[in-house]
Amino acid sequence: MKRRKFIQNTSLTSVGITLGTTLISCKEQSEEQPQKEKEIMTNTASTPIAVCTWRFTKANAKAGEALASGKSALDAVIEGVAIEEENLINTTVGKGGAPDREGNVTLDACVMNPEGDYGAVLCVENITNVAALARKVMEDTPHVMLAGEGAEEFGYQSGFTKENLLTEESKKAWEEWKKTSEYKPIINIENHDTIGMLAIDNNGDIAGACTTSGLSYKMKGRVGDSPIIGSGLFIDNEVGGAMATGMGEEVLKTVGSFLIVELMRNGMSPQKACEEAIRRIVTKNDKYKDFQVAYVAINKAGEIGHYCIHEGFSIMKYQNGVNENVLTKFYHTS
Repeated sequence: MKRRKFIQNTSLTSVGITLGTTLISCKEQSEEQPQKEKEIMTNTASTPIAVCTWRFTKANAKAGEALASGKSALDAVIEGVAIEEENLINTTVGKGGAPDREGNVTLDACVMNPEGDYGAVLCVENITNVAALARKVMEDTPHVMLAGEGAEEFGYQSGFTKENLLTEESKKAWEEWKKTSEYKPIINIENHDTIGMLAIDNNGDIAGACTTSGLSYKMKGRVGDSPIIGSGLFIDNEVGGAMATGMGEEVLKTVGSFLIVELMRNGMSPQKACEEAIRRIVTKNDKYKDFQVAYVAINKAGEIGHYCIHEGFSIMKYQNGVNENVLTKFYHTS
């Protein structure tokens, strides 16, 4: 055999071996991936769990007790966040929330159920329990999102009560703010912010809710990440769920909650997924020292992760009758 012909044959044989090995490797990976997803789907939490952003002790206890009584994850999170929506001391959620620059309190909320259905309301005035209203949008309309007057009118048609959300305390604070009209985010303001809540019920199903009055003294019409699917909240019942709190504009830019769930789908732990979502923000915005973002996630097995940019954030976790506050690790240490 001539040398050139021998080299060609040898090269073709090498290519064939390499290609065959690659195809076998791809086949093995394709067989492993469904197995990995199958493990995630079948390895469910052994007991119900409720977890929420910040130190909202009573809200998380309410959700945990609902789960313990056999209620669904969706019922539990709606009941849980309602505690803060009705808490007049909390100036960033529900009634008593800080108004926009014009003096109007507007609320945003969304919910997701285990089936992947989603409902949201934006810029709602005069209705306190907007998470429950978002559920009504999800279950009783052909839409997933209603805004402003339309959402408010639908609320009244659904039996919600009209009430003034601007308390005397919030009004006084707003009038004081108008003297300088300084607008900037305050990191960990009073340790209160958006309340996001995730729950796993007795059936192993996951649901979530997120509700807020948004940034204090925001521009009229401003909406953050809280009511936006994939940003403030995302659930995939086969994998897990995630939620965000803090500077909504930054969460929206990276679709953080969806990102975390997809990272978990590909085998990453909830903790590592939250850390990666924060990394995406701080590497893209060199002004991260001026604002806070925090993520919380839970997977189908009941493993919880949480991470934030700055020190001061914590979560509440309810499991086996114990409702505890857990401090969160943070990125910015200097």
